Amino acid sequence: MKITLDGIGDITCDEGKTILELCRERGIDIPTLCVFEGLKPEARCRLCIVELDGKLVTACSTYPRDGCSIVTNSERVRKARLMNAELLMPKHVNACSIDAKGESDPLCKLIYDLGLTRIRFEPIKKYAQDLSESVLRDDNKCINCGKCIRACSEIMAVHAIDFAQRGHDEHVSPYCGHRLHDVACIKCGQCIAACPVGAIYEREHLFEVLKVLNDKNKHVIVQTAPSVRAALGEEFGMPAGSLVTGKMVAALRKCGFDRVFDTDLGADMTIIEEASEFLHRLEKGGPFPMITTCCPAWIKFMEHFEHGLIPNMSSCKSPHEMLGILAKTYYAETSGLKKKNVVVVSVMPCTAKKFESTRPELKSEVDYVLTTREAAKLIRHFGIDFTSLPDEEFDSPLGISTGAGVIFGATGGVMEAALRTAYEFATGESLGRKLEFEKTRGLDGIKEGSVAINGKEIRFAVAHGGANIRKLIESKDEYHFIEMMACPGGCIGGGGQPWPTTKEVLGKRMDAIYRADRCLPLRKSHENPAVKAIYSEFLGKPLGKKSEELLHTRYFKRDMF
Repeated sequence: MKITLDGIGDITCDEGKTILELCRERGIDIPTLCVFEGLKPEARCRLCIVELDGKLVTACSTYPRDGCSIVTNSERVRKARLMNAELLMPKHVNACSIDAKGESDPLCKLIYDLGLTRIRFEPIKKYAQDLSESVLRDDNKCINCGKCIRACSEIMAVHAIDFAQRGHDEHVSPYCGHRLHDVACIKCGQCIAACPVGAIYEREHLFEVLKVLNDKNKHVIVQTAPSVRAALGEEFGMPAGSLVTGKMVAALRKCGFDRVFDTDLGADMTIIEEASEFLHRLEKGGPFPMITTCCPAWIKFMEHFEHGLIPNMSSCKSPHEMLGILAKTYYAETSGLKKKNVVVVSVMPCTAKKFESTRPELKSEVDYVLTTREAAKLIRHFGIDFTSLPDEEFDSPLGISTGAGVIFGATGGVMEAALRTAYEFATGESLGRKLEFEKTRGLDGIKEGSVAINGKEIRFAVAHGGANIRKLIESKDEYHFIEMMACPGGCIGGGGQPWPTTKEVLGKRMDAIYRADRCLPLRKSHENPAVKAIYSEFLGKPLGKKSEELLHTRYFKRDMF
């Protein structure tokens, strides 16, 4: 098929691609706010208007025909885009510095590029909604693009939100106008990651953290999740996939935290308990599949929609909850600190961790949760030049970790870490160079494989993203061991990570995670000397009385509404 594009004729193009796709391939920038990578376009924002044979059409949803003529930047097109932007964004223009060209903010850059410098229309006054422990929304900023709804329904398969009412009163709402806390929301934050205009955002704990940092009577500990080190640099202009572990530690120490610990140690603890739990089930004959996760969003998904799987769930608490407990027990006791004076702050890629720390059955010792984005705000608040910082090391003893802990940050990483330890626990043999389980890796929605342990074939599977999880559950009985992660890509694609989180960005963050694993001297959780000391001096043994009391939990059936 041949077309004419902006006056250049006889351009050969693929019939199966939209005008937007064809233009982007040729370096032609067309604005859009509602296009969702991997999903069929709905053409709601209508900023991608172009002329097709003299008719205005949306580039994201229109396919060219043979011999057609497309114009992407005529005066008519520019006026149409400007009018649509003016109608969509009356609350955003004043918030952007037009003179700054929006170089630090994609939305402001779009407004600048469109030439939108004034608003002739009064915005419809709505309200800000206090939706849950994790998520807030300002309806005054919402442009009704529907991306949050599509993330919730098509990517996560949760359907907690949808459009309500019509015309000027149309807005995004949970079921029957309830709070997200009262419906089957899993707190994953993918609606935040999808929103192109900042209308949805996390409930911040920055004020509380700054307050305790200024309290001289408090010993304030911060711990960082494995995926944060593979994404935080993006907030400071570094390329996706930059591994900033040392700079992250240095920056948080400069913020005034008394100790900077590594959630990866909590991940190593999780693996010791979980591998032991899996081998116990093998010995007793089930129940199978055993389901592993460090994802509170998946846990809530299961409690709402798949509560029949409660017996299949590993009872291990998540890594940051384990480290929070160890910080206020083992570390406080060995350091001569009073528990009441110890404050634990978790830096997580995930808004669901904010909810998790409020679950009463966890008896959480995590006081505050900051997303990766909030951690960047905290660092900027103290005027720290992140990119120029020399690398520093985590504090001992809860900052010592292995490669198995760091791969928790990517989909399949928990499974791989568990298999490394379960195999060696069961067989007494070293995996040697075979410790990398390639079948667990990559961004395929569902991954599967098998490993022989003492002559028995152990079939395992991995799923990430709610829609993929629903598919895997249909065939769950084929497996002994399953990993579930709610967010696409696992924690590297969490709702608290820097924007944007495209498939390309996910791939680069994942590469950083496995690069960190390869660079560490210890790559199996049971090799961690700090973990060995904790069991020897404090816990006793995996699945022992004290371990069960402190490191394990239980789950409950929740209503769908």
